[in-house]
Amino acid sequence: MKHMTPADYTVQPWANGRGQTVELLRIERAGALALRLSMATVAEDGPFSIFAGIERNLTVITGPGFVLQGGGLHLTCAPLVPVAFPGDVAVSATGTHNQPSDDFNVMTARHLPRPEVSVAHDAVLPAGGMICLFALGAAMVNGITLSRHDLIVTEGPARISAASGVIVVRVGSWDGRIAHPT
Repeated sequence: MKHMTPADYTVQPWANGRGQTVELLRIERAGALALRLSMATVAEDGPFSIFAGIERNLTVITGPGFVLQGGGLHLTCAPLVPVAFPGDVAVSATGTHNQPSDDFNVMTARHLPRPEVSVAHDAVLPAGGMICLFALGAAMVNGITLSRHDLIVTEGPARISAASGVIVVRVGSWDGRIAHPT
């Protein structure tokens, strides 16, 4: 089990240059992105970055949310409701009304199994694949105290107690091997 805090994360510009992202976890295979967990703020209407060959999953964690539209998509991004969409479709955030929303992002290479993304409060999760647990506030995971925005990565079962909730990302086995964070 690995416990990471905001001190372990890196800040970098968005691919489209219109903002910043906080990268929590990045796993590459054969020199290409396999999995990335990050946070960003959507503060105004505008285009999202394009990521060829990547599937995305976004969960609004603070703020009122917004709508993603373009390329035949119209997705409501409401607080604590994971929304999946292809990373290589040109979408834009609309309906922000200049009210910022922070979001948690999961990006995976399209050829890999899709992760399961959910929000949990009090739960016991069975072992299976890699489980990433992102704390939305104070939480306990397997007896470890987490602060807001801490991240736990484990392959074992997870007992969660979190009034504010945690975002659960379960990544299955890739080619018979579990992906490990570096």
